[in-house]
Amino acid sequence: MSDKLSIDLASGALHDGLAEIAEEASMLILPYWRSGAEVFTKADDSPVTLADQAAETLILTRLAALYPDVQAVAEEQSEAHGKPDRAADRFWLIDPLDGTKGFIAGKESFTVNIALIEGSRPIAGVVSAPATATTWRTGPGGGAQMRRFGEAWRSIQVRDRSEGRVALLSHGVSDEEAPRLCSRHGCTDWQGMDSSIKFCLIAEGRFDAYPRTGPTMEWDTAAGQAVLEAAGGRVLGPDGAPLAYGKPGFRNGAFVAMGG
Repeated sequence: MSDKLSIDLASGALHDGLAEIAEEASMLILPYWRSGAEVFTKADDSPVTLADQAAETLILTRLAALYPDVQAVAEEQSEAHGKPDRAADRFWLIDPLDGTKGFIAGKESFTVNIALIEGSRPIAGVVSAPATATTWRTGPGGGAQMRRFGEAWRSIQVRDRSEGRVALLSHGVSDEEAPRLCSRHGCTDWQGMDSSIKFCLIAEGRFDAYPRTGPTMEWDTAAGQAVLEAAGGRVLGPDGAPLAYGKPGFRNGAFVAMGG
């Protein structure tokens, strides 16, 4: 790592800085929410708004000013100009507005995501939910924390494994598939939800698992995984190994995020 990044990671300044950037991006996004802002279609047929683009520009600018030697891989930049051929040993993964479809529909579960990857692992991350003014992050010195914007941080951790476990599922999961997917991971009930906020609610101890069979991009999961792992949880691929980053095309396969 660069000297500044190493020092800031050890002191906690990096965690504080990432939270400030994510919350600043959140405040930039909010005026676009429920405003009827124009929606564009990307090459992969997924939607993008001016909010996605403005938030990503802000995040990239702030990170470049603080750590100019660290590679950044961001969703909108990658979709518009192509993904890097390979990732550096350390790099940022940025999703400026995860859950764009829900954002366009006026729902609350959309997030700002910034993660630092080192040696294929997410070692620091922050997730902010603009609609509820809530941020989750990896904490200085270890552990995970959350706060309402401007308030004090408080520690969070996953809950112990128990009966009556509840899963969070993406809204795209069919009613037929949901019970099978939940039971496979020891859950008896489920709730549909958008975006990376699912990782954070498991990290808080409010839910137990988030199984995912469909593809995602690495910027969709990295920050949430960092927070969940810091809170005592796991994010595992089909081989039982932790979900890794810097893969070809920056694409994830199936995984399950779990609490205790």
